[in-house]
Amino acid sequence: MMEQFYLILVIVLFALAISDLVVGVSNDAVNFLNSAIGSKAAPKWIIFSVASLGVLVGSTFSSGMMEVARKGIFHPDMFFFAEIMVIFMAVMITDVILLDLFNTFGLPTSTTVSIVFELLGSAVAVSLVKISGAGQSISELHKYINSEKALAIITGILLSVFIAFIVGAIVQYIARVIFSFKQNKTLKYYGSAFGGLAIAAMTYFMVIKGAKGAVFMSADTVDFLKNNMVKILLVSFVGWTIILQLLYLIFKIDIPKVIVLVGTFGLAMAFAGNDLVNFIGVPLAGFSSYKAWIANGALAPDSFEMGMLTGKVPTPTYMLLIAGLIMIITLITSRKARSVVATTVDLSRQSEGEERFGSSAFSRAAVRTTITINKGIRKVLPASVIRGLDNRFVPNTENENNAIKEKDKPAFDKIRASVNLVVASILISIGTSLKLPLSTTYVTFMVAMGTSLADRAWDRESAVYRISGVFTVIGGWFMTALVAFSVAGFIAWIISISGNFMIFVFILVAILMVGRTYFFFKKKAQEKEEEEEELDVSEMIKEKTKKQVLNTVINANQIFSVCIDSFIKEDRSHLKESLELNKKFQKKVKKAKDKVFPMIQTLHQESMDSGHCFVQIVDYQREISHSLNFMVEPLFKHLDNNHKPFIEVQLEELTELIGLVDEFFNLALHIVKEDQYEKFDDILSMKESLSGRLTQLEKKQIKRIKAKDVSTRNSLLFFNVIKETKNLVLHSVNLIKSQRDFVDLSN
Repeated sequence: MMEQFYLILVIVLFALAISDLVVGVSNDAVNFLNSAIGSKAAPKWIIFSVASLGVLVGSTFSSGMMEVARKGIFHPDMFFFAEIMVIFMAVMITDVILLDLFNTFGLPTSTTVSIVFELLGSAVAVSLVKISGAGQSISELHKYINSEKALAIITGILLSVFIAFIVGAIVQYIARVIFSFKQNKTLKYYGSAFGGLAIAAMTYFMVIKGAKGAVFMSADTVDFLKNNMVKILLVSFVGWTIILQLLYLIFKIDIPKVIVLVGTFGLAMAFAGNDLVNFIGVPLAGFSSYKAWIANGALAPDSFEMGMLTGKVPTPTYMLLIAGLIMIITLITSRKARSVVATTVDLSRQSEGEERFGSSAFSRAAVRTTITINKGIRKVLPASVIRGLDNRFVPNTENENNAIKEKDKPAFDKIRASVNLVVASILISIGTSLKLPLSTTYVTFMVAMGTSLADRAWDRESAVYRISGVFTVIGGWFMTALVAFSVAGFIAWIISISGNFMIFVFILVAILMVGRTYFFFKKKAQEKEEEEEELDVSEMIKEKTKKQVLNTVINANQIFSVCIDSFIKEDRSHLKESLELNKKFQKKVKKAKDKVFPMIQTLHQESMDSGHCFVQIVDYQREISHSLNFMVEPLFKHLDNNHKPFIEVQLEELTELIGLVDEFFNLALHIVKEDQYEKFDDILSMKESLSGRLTQLEKKQIKRIKAKDVSTRNSLLFFNVIKETKNLVLHSVNLIKSQRDFVDLSN
């Protein structure tokens, strides 16, 4: 009976491993795809093919890393089989929930940090239960936890953050000084040498260092590679330099493009070699434990010691390849993988744009300090040196004004992408060779931040936001560690004291949570697609503005009608819906406002007046959203606080007002949709009629005040509705007029 039970647990572990591979790759794909996609180095199908090949090759190099899951965090010989299975189940359940949650919100986190702290938390929890049951002191905990190795791993992860940032910044600064942003001339002389050096370096760390972990490499082959290291590197450097130079002279190949693709392969390979342990290391350790338990006669699971895990157990190559294939399929098909890319791209892009993060006191202080230091350095250095260096960092403005294809422009150039990939893959491969499970997320993210800083992408317009964003992401990493430790520890503790049936309860909880986040992400992705469709600058400018104006009219009419009608009926839930609807509308309008700069660039060949009209269109959209907000919020607050409703005659007046405003917006919609701007005088007449009616309502309210039929709160709210309705109608007419003028001037 117990054999079947633990066989089921092993099967569940592997099922969780497949799920973990899916959610883990969705999170980590950004690490090796970001540079290639961000620099538009090649079509996406080529990038994904190269990355997939790297993942497949790297997965066979990761056998040595599997030891981390077995004995890197705790001493397995201090635990029995039943306890080991509890630890492993707690780790996998927590990992699936945690990574899926981060993916859903598009936040890059570390699969390495999560697995390390999950192992640590669950092992500590089970150890404390054992210590308590044996009547021992908590000081005995060190016998169960491999604190020295755990501390080395955690220290390595934290140090990698600083090392990656500094090395990335230094290498990028040197590369930019050599090549500048205008690479046509410099690549002729130094491009092949740069490519040869980059590929030779990656050859060393990917093959020579990584070979020690490959199950298919014989000891003789490894020794040969180690003993001939200098020769291999020299031949690789000279050979690749000559090959690249010949290809450049004959076929005019883009050398940085080759480096980016090789780097993508290298980083994908390093990722698979280093991070595969995060997804399948625990299930494989559980499988090894189960086989050892069965081989010894399936003794009582709570008395069979797990000292066998301290030995070296090679992982079958076929299992590594299966895991690699699952990772590749996920890489190509996962929508969540694409959603995680945005944070790194936004924080490292060379061009201006919408900033995802606000400023903070720390970021402002950091920028002020840096500016002061920079001014001091400039006073010391000769003016000629400063001018020479500044010239190397002047961005290439070629085709800058082609804003209609803004979304097709790279976030940064291929020189920076090359540095990102080469430095990150080398650092991660070093960690792999030293059996330190460095965080690929931390390394690649911090390298990207270091290179963007050195490339002067963080100028005074964006530095405070970028720095704030970096520390927000780093703060999220510490949160990952805390949550992983706490949740895994809690699950392991509950299972240990409550019984094995709680394992299946937590599995059910994990399934429900993953299902819920799936539907949440699906809804969020649909909303984002709608926004991108509305704000896509690749559309024809006239069609784009028409769509925005139509959406503004539709949203304004809907929000106004729903909020007034809900207030009349005292329907709090629907009034709250109109409040949320207006918030979404405000976000869309704000994004349109943020796109004014590239859109004005698009219009540079048109008349100045058309650009002026476009700015007016965006401004009136903002004014309409403000008017709606100033109307909906007080109405909701009044109803939410359970204040007295309007009197009967006021409700009748508002009901009539809904019909008049609806008629006004329907005409506005017809004019814009059908391009019948010759009917603009009709909407002006309707606006005058509405304004007259609103003035009458104001006078009637004044009479009610004099007759003491209404309270002060009632009057303030009623007057506010009248005022904001006037503003709404006025701004809507101005919006239609600006759209009419824009269409006339654009034809």
